[in-house]
Amino acid sequence: MKRLLTSVGVAVLAATASILVAVSPAEAAVGLHISGRNIVEANGQNFIMRGVNHEHVWFTGQTSSFADIKAAGANTVRVVLGSGKRWGPSNDVANVISLCKQNRMICVLEVHDTTGYGEDGAAASLDEAANYWISQKSVLVGQEDYVVINIGNEPIGNTDAGQWTAATVAAIQKMRTNGFQHLLMVDAPNWGQDWQYVMRDNAQTVLNADTQRNTVLSIHMYDVFNTATAIRDYLDRFQNNGWPLVIGEFGWQRSSSNVDDQTLIAEANARGLGYLGWSWAGNNDPYLDMTVNFDPAQLTTWGLRIFNGPNGIKATAKEATIFGGTPSPTASASPRPSASPSASASPRPSASPSTSPSPSVPPSPSGRGCTAAYSVVGQWPGGFQADVKVTAGASAITSWTVTWTYANGQTVTQAWSATVTSSGSAVTARNVSYNGSLSAGASTNFGFLGSWNGTNGIPAVTCTAS
Repeated sequence: MKRLLTSVGVAVLAATASILVAVSPAEAAVGLHISGRNIVEANGQNFIMRGVNHEHVWFTGQTSSFADIKAAGANTVRVVLGSGKRWGPSNDVANVISLCKQNRMICVLEVHDTTGYGEDGAAASLDEAANYWISQKSVLVGQEDYVVINIGNEPIGNTDAGQWTAATVAAIQKMRTNGFQHLLMVDAPNWGQDWQYVMRDNAQTVLNADTQRNTVLSIHMYDVFNTATAIRDYLDRFQNNGWPLVIGEFGWQRSSSNVDDQTLIAEANARGLGYLGWSWAGNNDPYLDMTVNFDPAQLTTWGLRIFNGPNGIKATAKEATIFGGTPSPTASASPRPSASPSASASPRPSASPSTSPSPSVPPSPSGRGCTAAYSVVGQWPGGFQADVKVTAGASAITSWTVTWTYANGQTVTQAWSATVTSSGSAVTARNVSYNGSLSAGASTNFGFLGSWNGTNGIPAVTCTAS
């Protein structure tokens, strides 16, 4: 879970050289395992996590959330457990795994007690977390197809973050010595955000410590990653080195100081990286809760963005093949070329019915203009979801406005990545703080939910820019 840095104005440390050694596939892996940068299933089919965190240890009665999370589109759920040092102990692991399997989701199990160790005096060590997993071994063995063990959540705070490497190596080796063959996940220090780059600069050492070569690294992205540049620079290092990575937690850009979630999920989609947003409910904070009081019918702005937005869970999640799903795409081995900070990394697959987009008028002769394309990506009785792609003209722009008029009585009910207002049938959408500036030819997307009755025709759209 998110923890703000305790010092203000943290200087970005210089990047240190890393050994360019690719991670070899696990030779004798069973179940979910690492192959290059990818997580694959026992049958070798690729699997990309698309899901959310669920605060099970504090809300053990909310077992219906597993079905609700699946219904929202997720293929993975990261389940918060306690070792007993601070929360729990969670002795219902067998039931948690059963709930994941019943709802056809891969189960990432994590011990939360380790959060901020070294800075938070109540936190457990990674060694203590490993002991908890050993105590639960009888219900974990045999579940390697379905379960990823995230040894400890955000296991080191900002105090002596360098201890992370030795502690993580020891925990991995303890798990292997005790016979665990599961895919292991390890979180970064600095409350998961790795702003001192300890995980980034020691990744190869940690991966090499696993005799089964079956560990995936996990970064938690909150306010340290509030720009597209910060996100891309970090992900590039892992991609260039061929290191397996998952974005294990993140929130949304409620203000300019928060994580740039739209770039994050677009980059994850383009690079074949898994992501798990924090969290389904329980924070009593609209920055972090995806639902209101665990009610799947009441998605918050954050919930709408991660489930229904461009590159979101519904658009990109593939159910694991062990549950009968289709394989996820394979991550490319080469680095992804840099795009503009607000560009959508890849086209969003359309849901039924597929509707041709409506392009806007061409940009002005000066080139300081934009075009917009409106498309319906999902429709159901009385409701629909639309996506609008905005593309800058021959020159860079700093802001954009898209307008259209509905002819069939449609209305916009909720929007993300744009400020949308309506006056009768006329609709105006303006950029928000993080996606107004586009370089020449670059694109961004915004989306919304709407209502309709009768005909849901595609309106003509106009885009203007400055």
